[in-house]
Amino acid sequence: MTTTFLLEIGTEELPADFASQALAQLEQLVRRDLKDARLTHGAVTVTGTPRRLVVSVDDLDEEQKELREDRKGPPVAQALKDGVPGPAAIGFAKRCGVDPSDLVERETPKGPCLFATVLTPGCTSASLLPALILSWIDALQGRRFMRWGTGAQRFSRPIRWLVALLGDAVIPVEQAGSDPVVRSDRYSRGHRLHGDQPVEIKNASSFAEVLAAQGVLVDRAARAALIRRSIDEAAVAAEGVPNCPDSLFDELVDLVEDPHVLKGRIADRFLALPPEVISTVMQSHQRYVPLDRPDVELDPLRLSADAVLCPEFLLVSNGLRSASDTIVRGNERVLTARLADAEFFLGVDRRQSSAERRESLARVTFAEGLGSLRDRSDRIERIASVLLDHLSLKDQVATAARRAAQLCKHDLVSQMVGEFPELQGLMGGKYLLEEGESRDVAVAVVEHYYPRGAGDALPGSDAGAVVALAERLELLLSIYTKGERPSGSSDPYALRRAGNGLLLILWERGWRLNLEALLDVLAPIWCDTLSSFGCDPNALKADLIQLLRQRVVSQLEDEGHPADLVQAVAGDGVSDEQLLSDPLDVRERIQLLTALREQQRLAAVQAVVQRAARLAEKGDLALSCLDPATVIDPKRFESSSEAAMLAVIERLHPLAAGRDYKALADALVEATPALEAFFDGDESVMVMADDPQLRNNRLNLLGVLRNQASQLARFELIQS
Repeated sequence: MTTTFLLEIGTEELPADFASQALAQLEQLVRRDLKDARLTHGAVTVTGTPRRLVVSVDDLDEEQKELREDRKGPPVAQALKDGVPGPAAIGFAKRCGVDPSDLVERETPKGPCLFATVLTPGCTSASLLPALILSWIDALQGRRFMRWGTGAQRFSRPIRWLVALLGDAVIPVEQAGSDPVVRSDRYSRGHRLHGDQPVEIKNASSFAEVLAAQGVLVDRAARAALIRRSIDEAAVAAEGVPNCPDSLFDELVDLVEDPHVLKGRIADRFLALPPEVISTVMQSHQRYVPLDRPDVELDPLRLSADAVLCPEFLLVSNGLRSASDTIVRGNERVLTARLADAEFFLGVDRRQSSAERRESLARVTFAEGLGSLRDRSDRIERIASVLLDHLSLKDQVATAARRAAQLCKHDLVSQMVGEFPELQGLMGGKYLLEEGESRDVAVAVVEHYYPRGAGDALPGSDAGAVVALAERLELLLSIYTKGERPSGSSDPYALRRAGNGLLLILWERGWRLNLEALLDVLAPIWCDTLSSFGCDPNALKADLIQLLRQRVVSQLEDEGHPADLVQAVAGDGVSDEQLLSDPLDVRERIQLLTALREQQRLAAVQAVVQRAARLAEKGDLALSCLDPATVIDPKRFESSSEAAMLAVIERLHPLAAGRDYKALADALVEATPALEAFFDGDESVMVMADDPQLRNNRLNLLGVLRNQASQLARFELIQS
């Protein structure tokens, strides 16, 4: 027989981020453990609200299936004497709980052995579930777990009740580590504002219906759908577009049990504030949903919100509908107070120039041993200057980039960013534009923080990209000079993210920047500037190159390129010079290889290269040699196939040297007949000839071909 199983873990209000994580963990645990316990079942539903995590399992077997096992015993030759069970057979039968006469002989790869068929009767679900329930609670993981009272139990928030039902029967569970001790029963709790009295759940199937009558919408998916629909309808009524990122929406779903969307209003005077300030207060601090005006593009340097934000905002309430007006007025008062603070901070900031704030950076420490934020700003400015020497950019861009690098951190000591750190860079750009700096400089200051993380926007201007590169290089150089490195999951300075951002910016801008040469310039400067750490420039460069190599591989894999192609263009066998002299070149090559594989042409190119490369290894030609004229003597040719091979590599030489990869790949495919003739045609030659000069000349033919092809990829690492 089957029945419905219900578990409700009732708690104080859970953090929204834990609630969503716990549901995924619970489902995995329940499915795994029920399978291991040999309990078949129907649908597993895991849901919850801020005060409860709920598991419901349909059609759960009331008893385990009987377990039938065939256990292998000793070899027949050792276990039987004249066909009669000996001590080994008797001992095996005893361990298995069967009579020795029930043992059977079976053939195995090691000869005939005795086997016993063991039947283990199934236990009832009711006897198995108490231990499973406690194990599920203890197995949940999350940050900032707590203990309460004098108990030893740890959980995200104190556990106050447990409902554990199998059909209409209570499963007895005692959580002794809680204070007070929590014992399971059939009494849940409704919405706090609906009385919060114990609510009897007569059977597992009626749980959601009973709680709905007490003001609790248990089903998280249904709650999310209701909130989404209500927000959209309210936004249409207000003639606005809801600005509700997924992270905010998920949090709203996990903050309420009885959601309904209400509409408040921003006081007119606050629409003179920058729109991002208002949105940040609403979203990050109050969990409100701002309403953008439709068909208006947001300018990051805009100083007032009146043309881009609607005066209305939305909030998702968990209160009684009869108190909606009171709830709206209360939230409007809270928002007014927060925006009044922002208005004050803005006024204070406007009384000080950005140049004065830059000088104030000297009073703020960046990191131990690395000086102040002013020192860091100076270092960013220096790197920007070096970058501009390595990049061919217009004078107007260079001028804006230098000025932006000088001022990019000034807003870190502003009142507004002190209260709203999320606005760093953005407020700096707005203040600069208001003070009369060019728009190019202001935009570059805003963009130098981009990308802030995976999937974030990249700088949209050349000047912004230069300062963004300088900022990340300064972080990497300074922290590495200090001697700190990311390890495992520990990366407190987000150095890996800085490396990723550096590569993404170069790729997106299409800039060819020799990172190895750049580090040759910067590493000695940093070791000299931060001499107290006693860092060696060569060691610093080597460590940073290792990080950047790892970032290239990581980013290419994140883009979805096959692992073998990533290794072929960026693996350990690829030289630092080839990999980091032009990161854009690496990306172009893997994109070409991926396209060739999709076109089913890569195998042909690989076949051409592989046969030549295997023999070329028997020679001693340097991998850097691409020009056949310096290592091949046509006077030593004895066959027309050798001359044909020379013609091939002479045609490949300018393509490989000039990094014309598509033409190089096409030419390698076209070289197939010449290579086949060289090895197997009527005019084929014996590469490993007895004459050492003849042999070396032929090996050099193949070595040059291998080297030219290696400019595209290490083909031996590509899987056919």
